[in-house]
Amino acid sequence: FQILKHATQYFSRSTPNLAMVIPAMDHIDTTFTNGILNADVLEPAIRAALKLAKKTLNRYYSLTDASETYRVAMVLHPQNKLQYFRNAGWETEWITTA
Repeated sequence: FQILKHATQYFSRSTPNLAMVIPAMDHIDTTFTNGILNADVLEPAIRAALKLAKKTLNRYYSLTDASETYRVAMVLHPQNKLQYFRNAGWETEWITTA
């Protein structure tokens, strides 16, 4: 999977901002989930590695809940606002908290 390489390159060479972290993590999570579910193409060992990677990603994702900075950055970003959370399927309670 090139997704981690691409994310590293993106955050290393461009001018990243905090509002891009959660969308990037969501994209990586979706890619991992699709890989885990794709039993026809990927070997069981690769899918098992993806499950572990997803678990690690989710641990870091949950750490964003401990910092209001991520949510504030997302809400204040002109492209995101609260619509990003709605589009991502967040529960209303979570959006209200954000």
